[in-house]
Amino acid sequence: MKILVISLAGIGDTLIATPLIHELRTNFPDATIDVLTKEAGGRDLLESNPCVNRVIYKNLMQCGTLETLRFLWSLRRERYQLSVNTHPQSRIHYRAAAFIVGAQVRISHEYECFTWLDRWLITGTLPQDYARHSIENNFDVLPLIGANKKMAAHEMEFFLTPSEERFAEDFLVKHRLVGQKILGIHVGSGGTKNLRLKRWPLKNYAGLVRQLNKERPDIRVLLFGGPEEAKDHEIILAQANRELTLEAKTKNLRETAALMKRCSAFLSVDTALMHIAAAMKVPNQIVIEAPTLNVTNWPYGNNFTLVKNPVVNGRGLDFYRYDGGDIKGTREELLACMESVKVPDVFATVTKLI
Repeated sequence: MKILVISLAGIGDTLIATPLIHELRTNFPDATIDVLTKEAGGRDLLESNPCVNRVIYKNLMQCGTLETLRFLWSLRRERYQLSVNTHPQSRIHYRAAAFIVGAQVRISHEYECFTWLDRWLITGTLPQDYARHSIENNFDVLPLIGANKKMAAHEMEFFLTPSEERFAEDFLVKHRLVGQKILGIHVGSGGTKNLRLKRWPLKNYAGLVRQLNKERPDIRVLLFGGPEEAKDHEIILAQANRELTLEAKTKNLRETAALMKRCSAFLSVDTALMHIAAAMKVPNQIVIEAPTLNVTNWPYGNNFTLVKNPVVNGRGLDFYRYDGGDIKGTREELLACMESVKVPDVFATVTKLI
């Protein structure tokens, strides 16, 4: 059997797909299992996964329509028997990709934005359940293909190499972080649609770091992110004690994960790095409640502390659902929503845990 797992929505969603990939390998040990991703980070986290035969990476966001069509059409020669669009991938474009690749059986969850065309593009649908994690929603695929959950326990899987582990250890030595309490912070978030508006304000992160530097000099702050966060890091570092605060400069997501694994705590909203922190079992994980957070995308398999947002107040689904649309609310309303989480509340949570 040849199986294509389609995970085009984001890095965190690709990590969330790894328990299903492991179950597919357990159920079909001789199958060819390929994964299609448009994120370089998705490629990075899967490239050493022993359950995957091949990671097919193409940055479709930078491709024109014709190039995208040619690329997807070229995958038809693989003659996949089965393709699975993992949860959540609500936009019709993901099902169109499955149709063009042309597996005999094409499975997707059914979202609020579904039309007759979505159903025509695929051969089988599953209801989504907002009361269960996306990992559990993904397992619903198994009975449709004559499989079942064989594993007693499931984890998001990110397999690091010895060289990446050595990089992290060398980083700690170089920056005199061995034995120190390290708080990792990710100030970013997804940049598609209006997802930037779920970020905690940069001035709040800067204020938090200043207060930590002053009142908890025993904590080292490590800023995580890619090139898109570089300017934000510069702003924070310009106001911080540089003896206590530094940037985690890494070559790729694999080195980032290895370094996150060494943190004493990790702070973010719901982002890909939040999921990586959970996969790395970072202790004292702290999540600032944003309007996109709901049961389907909580950190899986890792205890975490939620800093509650008084505006969201557990009503994430009132703001954001998997319907292909933006976070509901005007720019001003969403900025005010994230402003409602105050620095003293986050500071109190961090300093209570570490």
